[in-house]
Amino acid sequence: MTVHAIIGGTGLTQLTGFKLHRAQLIDTPYGRPSAEVLRGEYGGREVLFLARHGHPHRVPPHQVNYRANLWALKQAGAEAVIAVNAVGGIHSAMGAGHFCVPHQIIDYTYGREQTFFEGEIDHVTHIDFSYPYDEALRERLIGALAAEGFAFSGHGVYGCTQGPRLETAAEIFRMERDGCDIVGMTGMPEAALARELELPYACLALVVNPAAGKADGVITMAQIEAARAAGIGKARLVLARLLAG
Repeated sequence: MTVHAIIGGTGLTQLTGFKLHRAQLIDTPYGRPSAEVLRGEYGGREVLFLARHGHPHRVPPHQVNYRANLWALKQAGAEAVIAVNAVGGIHSAMGAGHFCVPHQIIDYTYGREQTFFEGEIDHVTHIDFSYPYDEALRERLIGALAAEGFAFSGHGVYGCTQGPRLETAAEIFRMERDGCDIVGMTGMPEAALARELELPYACLALVVNPAAGKADGVITMAQIEAARAAGIGKARLVLARLLAG
């Protein structure tokens, strides 16, 4: 039986209904992860859970130790990773409360520790990253969303920006021209690091706001918080259904 790890993003620092068996803060060659790795039961299955931004939420996206997080989950026994991400909507279909299971990603970040394959290594390694998300795991997420009856898109291009500030309208228009459907700050290098560790990885993205320039007025944190609060409960149901399937 596959041991799934869930990486919780903004708004998902803990899983309601999660039966905790053990909490472990794992030291890694890359430093400490954002939080303890929680081992327990969720959806009737053994699950690992890690809060990407720490618990309480205090690690900004550009300072997340992505390498330590993925390494710790692998060391704890993870065999597949489901990442939950709060994102902004660029495509007109991606309104607040909409879910997206992206199939591609464009990386706009800089200065992040991007790889395990550096320093004193035995040989240079290049991973194939043509298709950054595991298709079988994506299909399971899509099936769980459909079964729950939630509005979702089964394809989408995730544009990952540096943060922690939100984007300008001009930046969003450029990303739209590049083909991005959603925008977030934590999709990379997380996806690539999972691939380097040979961990199947997929993303459940919850749209919490229209991206800059895609709605009248400015984006307020109150609007984002309201959409996040309304959607995270649904995300938990999707995760539980996927794990129970």
